[in-house]
Amino acid sequence: MDKEDLALLLPPRTLEALADSWLREDCPGFDYAALVAKAAPSQAVLWAKSPGVLAGRPFFDAVFSRLDCQVTWFFPEGSRLVPVARVAEVRGPAHHLLLGERVALNALARCSGVASAAAAAVEMARATGWAGHVAGTRKTTPGFRLAEKYGLLVGGAAAHRYDLGGLVMVKDNHVMAAGGVEEAVQRARRAGDFALKLEVECSSLQEALKAAQAGADLVLLDNLSPETLHPTAAAVKAKFPRVGVEASGGITLNNLPQFCGPHIDVISVGALTQAVSVVDFSLKLFAESESLKSSELGSQ
Repeated sequence: MDKEDLALLLPPRTLEALADSWLREDCPGFDYAALVAKAAPSQAVLWAKSPGVLAGRPFFDAVFSRLDCQVTWFFPEGSRLVPVARVAEVRGPAHHLLLGERVALNALARCSGVASAAAAAVEMARATGWAGHVAGTRKTTPGFRLAEKYGLLVGGAAAHRYDLGGLVMVKDNHVMAAGGVEEAVQRARRAGDFALKLEVECSSLQEALKAAQAGADLVLLDNLSPETLHPTAAAVKAKFPRVGVEASGGITLNNLPQFCGPHIDVISVGALTQAVSVVDFSLKLFAESESLKSSELGSQ
């Protein structure tokens, strides 16, 4: 899929609402620095100061659109950036450029960081010859889930379920509350009916076989070592070949290849959104005389 097409997944009104909430969080009252910058038409250049995958252009655009500023990009979404790259140019009233600066940079930096981690994980998995899905999890930053899930997609990973309604996942606490795997699956199946897939978290082969027998579409083998994971997955597939197997728990970029195997369909990695390093960007105002120079450099 063309990375540029991924922006079509983002509803415009949702982007507007997110941008508004981020701007209100950063400036709920007076913007005292606006008296310093004033409202003269100005321009600024966006620099990439560290390597990574560019992701989050729609969020950056949404922030500045709410402030009557225009963004011109020199790189498409999903580009591999190297420092120091001139990534975009932003034009608008000086006080609005500075009002949106930190909010837009935060969104772009974190989204690009997620995409960079996702791309690294996918490349690592593919290097082993494994053809399954590397996925994120619901371990996202409150208020920033859409941007982080979008970053996963730009990086080539699967987003997994967006929220509790995207997939019926029966975890260990659900099983405990229901009184057993079979009862938990039956209740979940009645709730989700035909419209949603049903996944059950399992910590042993016995639990996985019970869940598959009860009607689970997928089993999540959680916190199993690679030495235990692969024979367990093979045993599940031998008896229930149509049941998907997901591996999760304790998986990082360092040990990911150990979890890739012929009986594993999905590997979910919470670290892609939780322990991710951001890509460093800066936004610098420049004089009108530098405008032509910046445009020429950006098109190279």
